[in-house]
Amino acid sequence: MSAETLVIVPTYNERGNLPALVERVLALSAPLDLLIVDDNSPDGTGQLADSFASKHAHIHVLHRQEKSGLGRAYCAGFAWALERDYQFIFEMDGDLSHNPDDIPVFLKVVQDADLVLGSRYCNGIRVINWPLRRLMLSLCAAKYVQIITGMPFTDPTGGFKCFRRATLQTIDLQTVDSNGYSFQIEMTHKVWRQGLRIAEVPIIFTDRFHGTSKMSPKIVREALHITWRLLYQNRLHRSPQRNRVPPA
Repeated sequence: MSAETLVIVPTYNERGNLPALVERVLALSAPLDLLIVDDNSPDGTGQLADSFASKHAHIHVLHRQEKSGLGRAYCAGFAWALERDYQFIFEMDGDLSHNPDDIPVFLKVVQDADLVLGSRYCNGIRVINWPLRRLMLSLCAAKYVQIITGMPFTDPTGGFKCFRRATLQTIDLQTVDSNGYSFQIEMTHKVWRQGLRIAEVPIIFTDRFHGTSKMSPKIVREALHITWRLLYQNRLHRSPQRNRVPPA
């Protein structure tokens, strides 16, 4: 049966996490495909992904020549998905911080939404193994985005999402130029300011066990700046400018 759902996983030096991730995604009962977008990982993640793809028809690999950021990797994956017939398109981290078992919940909720956000802070804090400093940074970032942009979501910087195909088609991916947390903020804002339906589902976020975090001061600074740019793009409005008919 042809899959309607694609899970996009960007990777850079995730060789230690990839086997478990692939195993857990393939174990799901929901029919779906997995696209691994590898940024020329020096640890051989891309080659390992190719070996999985050669054995499983539902696994695909997109190789990029250099590490140019999370946003660029996801946009490449979105473009790949839109060239095919996928109706539901996921973002998911490659370090197992997002639980693939939550995918069926997203698919149920997205039947009545245009975008579903996985939230670490919906109905309480749901983060495991983060130091207090990292947790406070994330919580403050979420509140900062809410105040500046007006978006009401509890976790606007989260990276576990499900888009409807038609929702992604409303976004000009060529105009998305942010990365890291700011990419997540920008994509959600582009959907929200059109008046489309966005739902949040609670998830449990578990910090990585293998590899190192891609967080950096540059990513934090970019996230601080993007919120103001988005506010100006929305003509200083802290609400959607118009309510659109949800895409078919």
